[in-house]
Amino acid sequence: MTQLAIIGGTGLTQISELTVIRQHTIDTPYGSPSADFIVGELNQKEVIFLARHGNPHKLPPHKINYRANLWGLKQLGVEQIIAVAAVGGISQTMIPSHIAIPDQIIDYTSGRLHTFFEDNDYPVTHIDFTYPYNPALRARLMMAAAKANLSITPFGTYGCTQGPRLETVAEIKRMENDGCHLVGMTGMPEAALAKELKMDYAAISVVANWAAGKTAGEITMTDIEHNLQAGMANITHLLKTFISLE
Repeated sequence: MTQLAIIGGTGLTQISELTVIRQHTIDTPYGSPSADFIVGELNQKEVIFLARHGNPHKLPPHKINYRANLWGLKQLGVEQIIAVAAVGGISQTMIPSHIAIPDQIIDYTSGRLHTFFEDNDYPVTHIDFTYPYNPALRARLMMAAAKANLSITPFGTYGCTQGPRLETVAEIKRMENDGCHLVGMTGMPEAALAKELKMDYAAISVVANWAAGKTAGEITMTDIEHNLQAGMANITHLLKTFISLE
């Protein structure tokens, strides 16, 4: 069976229904990953789980060691990754607690270590990033959503910002003009690094809040936590159904 990994973001530091079998602490050439890699069973299938922000949640988006995380998964034999992330909703259909399966991404970050191919022992390497998310994995996620009777949006352009602050109204307007439906802080360089290591990668985005300027008033952590609680229950259901399709 193909080794599957789930990367959990804000709101998914752990999967309560995952039966833990063992844990791996891995040192990589790129430093320490965010947390130990958890090997467990979900729906009687083995998966590897990694808390992107650490457990407890402590690493801001720009401080995550994305290279160590992806390298560690590759060392454990992972071939496919489902990455879960909390996002802000920009387009009208991306309401709080809604789930989307993005198909494109725009990188607005700066200063992140975003490639394995930067040292002298690598030749100059340009990966094809036309489709950042694996089409076959995305199709299976959509099949799982239909089987689980979950209403999702089967597309979306994810705009990745630097964080950890939220965006201004003007920044969201620019991103909307650029074609972004969602805004998050962890989608890059994670997706590109997975591509460099030849691991199939797809993402599940759960809308935690309306993006700046899309609703009256300020964005509060109370609202974000409430929306994530509702959305993450559906995420767990989706993941269990996805695994049962194998």
